[in-house]
Parts: sequence; structure tokens; C-alpha cells
Amino acid sequence: MPYPPPPRVLPGPRRRTLLASAAGAALLAGCSSASDDPDGGTGGSPSLAERARARAARDSEGLIGRYDAVLAAHPALERLVTPLRAEAVRHVEAFGGGASGSSASPPASTSPSPSASASVPAVPSDERDALAELAAAERTLADQRAKTLLDMPGELARLLASVAAAGATHAFLLTEGAR
Repeated sequence: MPYPPPPRVLPGPRRRTLLASAAGAALLAGCSSASDDPDGGTGGSPSLAERARARAARDSEGLIGRYDAVLAAHPALERLVTPLRAEAVRHVEAFGGGASGSSASPPASTSPSPSASASVPAVPSDERDALAELAAAERTLADQRAKTLLDMPGELARLLASVAAAGATHAFLLTEGAR
């Protein structure tokens, strides 16, 4: 008499469940071990977090300048680019910035300001190339923030992680928009 086939579902946790649990535990450990201080202090170097916040705000302001330049060069991209620009403005505010680029709508003029054009590279004449460069800028900044968050205290690390994830999503949307 032949042996019966093994049951389709083996007892015990599934591989996906174990992987999801391990990933969740790693995220929680990474975020909570950075600092248990509720105000996000750095335990001896309070200016480190302040400098990181200021840099993150400046980086987001630079990204807003890029969005403005693309919008000025390619007004037809307004529907795709304007909501992403508005999110970059919110990121500046979340990091405590807001001196420049703090309005949620793009400037009314059709050319970028002299200060923005000095720090923002020229926008390609092709819309797809312009979106691809904008996506690359978002991706680079998201990667930079993901690396920075490892050295930051709790709340700032979580904020950087959130903004980095948003930047990666923006890069994806811009890449898809360029197709």
C-alpha cells in the first residue's frame, strides 16, 4: 500500500510570516534604539540633530527649486509635478524650514528666480528627460536621508524615514510619468 501524499499546508508559521516579523522587528529596533529621549535629544551632541534638520530642510528647498524650474520649462507637466512639489513644501515645514519656497503653489512667473537658477541645473527641453532628472534628484535625496537616519535620534529618525519613503515614491511616480 502506498503512503498518502503529505498535506499541502505544513504545520507552523509560514515563510512570509517569519520574514514580515523579522523585518518589523528590525525596523522597531532601529528606530527605538536610537534614542528613548522623548524630545529627540542626541545625548551629548544636541546640535547634531539640529544640523541634520536644517540640512534636510535646505535639501527639500533645493528640490522645490528643481520642481519650480521644471514647471517653468514645461507647464504641461503641472498636473503631475504640482502635487509632488506641494509635498516637498510640507517636508520643508516638517523639518522646521520655510524661509524660501514655503508657498504650496508654484510661482506665477514663467522663469525660475535668479537664486534658484544659480543652484538648479538647466532643465532638459524634453519633458521625459526633465521628469527623469527630477526623479533622479528625488531618488538621490531619499537615499541620502535613509543613510542619515541611522545616526539620528528617535523622532528625527522616524521623520527622515518617512520623508525618504515619500521621496522614493515621488521618484517612482515621476519615472512612471516619464513613460
